[in-house]
Amino acid sequence: MREPTFWILTALARSPRHGYGIIQEVTALSEGQVTLQAGTLYAALDRLHAEGLLEVDRDEKVDGRDRRYYRLTDHGAAALNTEAARLAANARTAGRQLEGRRRNPGPATA
Repeated sequence: MREPTFWILTALARSPRHGYGIIQEVTALSEGQVTLQAGTLYAALDRLHAEGLLEVDRDEKVDGRDRRYYRLTDHGAAALNTEAARLAANARTAGRQLEGRRRNPGPATA
């Protein structure tokens, strides 16, 4: 799963959001490391919708502008859970490798 997809699904994990709300939530959750542009976001939302990972929750009109809210599907939640577990396993492996390096800081061997 690509990083923007991970963050979009994560932004929708707790509640439905509209496009700009997703952009803001991704920036906040990633602590500013990921900032989505509107064009990138909407292309990703269309793809994730087609893949069944999210669905349209509702449409609203706010100050004369249309807002579409998206929500995570059960399939999307399962995909996010799988990816979070994969990332956690990778982080544990890296941590073990770094711990071994601290214990044995000798020359590297091939």
